[in-house]
Amino acid sequence: MQEVAVVRRAAKEVLEGVEPERLHDRIVSRLDRSSMTAGSLTVRCARAVLERRGTSAARPVFERPDDPLADAIARRAVGVQLIYEGLALTRTLSQDPPWLSGRKEDGDLDVLIADILVARGFHLLARTEAADEAVGTVQSFGRDQTVRRETDDPSLDHNLEADVYELATVAGTTAVGGQPSPSLREYAGSLARKARTNGDTAEPESEQLARLVAVDSTASDGVRTSADH
Repeated sequence: MQEVAVVRRAAKEVLEGVEPERLHDRIVSRLDRSSMTAGSLTVRCARAVLERRGTSAARPVFERPDDPLADAIARRAVGVQLIYEGLALTRTLSQDPPWLSGRKEDGDLDVLIADILVARGFHLLARTEAADEAVGTVQSFGRDQTVRRETDDPSLDHNLEADVYELATVAGTTAVGGQPSPSLREYAGSLARKARTNGDTAEPESEQLARLVAVDSTASDGVRTSADH
């Protein structure tokens, strides 16, 4: 899908300044292996709002090079994706600590990578309508993992995908003046369940997204910025 390639490329651009080279290469390798489902869902939610509104802005996102609307949406998508990548890596480290199998150096490096990914993701979403949702996602993850260690309940691990996909609906719809309806949030949860059974791959249906987004017909077609709120 076009949006997957765009989100992956934009994510690598956001992380270009990470040093040393070994650290940067390890992050890029992780991004190359990722399905980019969370970032792709963010883009598709933004597109669904544009299509639902039926204005001239409903042209395919990323249709033209150097499109400021597409660039802004992509940055939000990257923010969502990086938060997910960082938290998912943290979950892996918690469930399979590399320090216990003689891989201390790899473990230490991955802890740093997880911190970088979440921090960069937060930076991209910090002055958007999705900021509070991003904070809530991380807080929920922390609570779940604490209870997971105390109860050894593996089902709590699956909440991360549901929370991140809901974050994607917020980041995507609000990027172009829409809102994630309760039904859209529920749909995001169903995609998360599919992702768990399909190896982190869940294909959202464009027509379904367009039906579920909440659109303010008086809203601007452009991306909301910090100056708008």
